[in-house]
Amino acid sequence: MGNPSGSTMHEPKNILITGAAGFIASHVANRLIRNYPHYKIVVLDKLDYCSNLKNLFPSKGSKNFKFVKGDIASADLVNFLLITEGIDTIMHFAAQTHVDNSFGNSFEFTKNNIYGTHVLLEACKVTGQIKRFIHVSTDEVYGETEVEAIVGNHEASQLLPTNPYSATKAGAEMLVMAYAKSYGLPCITTRGNNVYGPNQFPEKLIPKFILLAMQGKALPIHGDGSNVRSYLYCEDVAEAFECVLHKGEVGHVYNIGTKKERRVIDVAKDVCELFNLDYKKSIKMVDNRPFNDQRYFLDDKKLIALGWQERTSWAEGLRKTKDWYMSNPDWWGDVSGALVPHPRALTMPGLEKLAEMQRGESLGQSDDAADLVEESGSALSNGWGPGLVKSVVSKVVSPVKHASRDPSLKFLLYGRTGWLGGLLGKMCEERGIAYKYGSGRLENRSSLEADIAAVKPTHVFNAAGVTGRPNVDWCESHKVETIRANVVGTLTLADVCKQNGLLLMNYATGCIFEYDEKHPLGSGVGFKEEDTPNFAGSYYSKTKAMVEDLLKEFDNVCTLRVRMPISSDLQNPRNFISKIVRYQKIVNIPNSMTILDELLPISIEMAKRNLTGIWNFTNPGVVSHNEIMDMYKEYIDPSLTWENFTLEEQAKVIVAARSNNEMDASKLLSEFPEMLGIKESLKKFVFEPNRKTVAK
Repeated sequence: MGNPSGSTMHEPKNILITGAAGFIASHVANRLIRNYPHYKIVVLDKLDYCSNLKNLFPSKGSKNFKFVKGDIASADLVNFLLITEGIDTIMHFAAQTHVDNSFGNSFEFTKNNIYGTHVLLEACKVTGQIKRFIHVSTDEVYGETEVEAIVGNHEASQLLPTNPYSATKAGAEMLVMAYAKSYGLPCITTRGNNVYGPNQFPEKLIPKFILLAMQGKALPIHGDGSNVRSYLYCEDVAEAFECVLHKGEVGHVYNIGTKKERRVIDVAKDVCELFNLDYKKSIKMVDNRPFNDQRYFLDDKKLIALGWQERTSWAEGLRKTKDWYMSNPDWWGDVSGALVPHPRALTMPGLEKLAEMQRGESLGQSDDAADLVEESGSALSNGWGPGLVKSVVSKVVSPVKHASRDPSLKFLLYGRTGWLGGLLGKMCEERGIAYKYGSGRLENRSSLEADIAAVKPTHVFNAAGVTGRPNVDWCESHKVETIRANVVGTLTLADVCKQNGLLLMNYATGCIFEYDEKHPLGSGVGFKEEDTPNFAGSYYSKTKAMVEDLLKEFDNVCTLRVRMPISSDLQNPRNFISKIVRYQKIVNIPNSMTILDELLPISIEMAKRNLTGIWNFTNPGVVSHNEIMDMYKEYIDPSLTWENFTLEEQAKVIVAARSNNEMDASKLLSEFPEMLGIKESLKKFVFEPNRKTVAK
């Protein structure tokens, strides 16, 4: 394995770079492939959501470059590559790195960052051929630097990680140290400051700010923006790794840092200045992370002594980065879920992503992407050629009938046999969104956990629950069953989702309000999201109001208050229109209602934006029973007749009272200004598609 204490210049022959379709490692790989054509560079990457084969386009025509789609957690694959490719050097970048995600999905960080590193180390021990193992860590393992500190953390400083991400990186470092001591593995560790530049996935601060500024949207600042960070331009960091690779001493740690610190709010101001924006109007303060270190500060003298120096000024690097994103706005496709203030973990299954690129569907540059897979794949030997890759892909990925698949999303749906649940599944198919229906019962926690473990969703949708058979009157004589489904089940699902860092889209009801003195009938004053429910005329409404109040404690839940749902499927017996046209007598009261053809797609967009809290999920305005019947006569059946009766007369033929109210939809309208008013939406989405009469 070489001399662990040696300090001679290292000249590798065959280098394995893990995670090199990601941001930093792709710059390192492209640099080494370009500068050292006599080195063979093998890239191993599972193509997670923040990886992109296009990051390696500069190297796709190089003879000394090979790409392997695979996971570092696969011991068989890693051992196979080390032996068949004659690997003598490993540069280990592959990791889950986004701190926000680690608060919600910490087990995934343990699996990737600790277990994955352990697999690599064990393979190195078994093969006995590795002359350098460069482990890429982070400045966050040192924990928070004191605000008044003049000298940064040096390589011998104590490790005091403060978040799940940095804890897993520190744990991986301990394994590296142990294998170096126990087995003489020639290891070098790097700990770096924040890196920015072209190709970076926009969950990170600088590309997120740039993309938001490009779209004219507010730049979200966690807390008060006083947190201090140090930023290095990606090409300078790639040069640092080139230096460590050749000159770094085995058994040593090297900080890759800069003395140039910036507050987060100052970064936002600099981005605003680049786009000629008024920062006072373009910056928005949002809730802070569960814990947000105030400062990371490194002592980089040791690396400088090896001959490295920072070359790119902050102004130059930021300008280059801005110019790149302006030229490549769609590099990552739809990243709306990453641009929110507190993004949740996104997943992009690697095989699906690779399959897209092979089929020529990836982000508008399909030919180059397909060429990259083919060229890199064709260079692989001993069974790891493109044929095997394609065969693996074909077994895992089933083609979507109606649209190309969106690999950044995977929905877990509850309510398969229900009306909304069935419509959600169809919409996912039409939009190319991967989805599975949950098989567990909501009140059974272990079955929900099993569903999430099996499906690995990005979002969970709950359209399950009890409304009554055939109507809410059923709930009056089945109160325990109603509580079990509507309260216990919903809360259990919300809690399981929270523990797994998942957003829960919960379809609730607006039938928890009744016109009153502050919201009189015909006044146009609707109930807002923050108003306290005032209707308890049915047991169904009682349970819905109860669970909505309890769900306020869960910051991972988006509650959508649906009212009197209507769709263009006029044959469906659950459709509000289908119900009232069968009645001989109806009341005539203006109500807020939900046009599912328009609003269900909006709920999917809300999930992409990771919106939470309570939302009145109705079209703006109200429509009365008679107005709907008049539309039905005009568009469908001119012979339709009906009679009206009073609420008192209605009460004689029903068991539970019915809710009548107007919901204030201004919050939803401000988020989706294109949304139509209730009467316009009825005509466009329901009656026009079903027209049987001759248009006047």
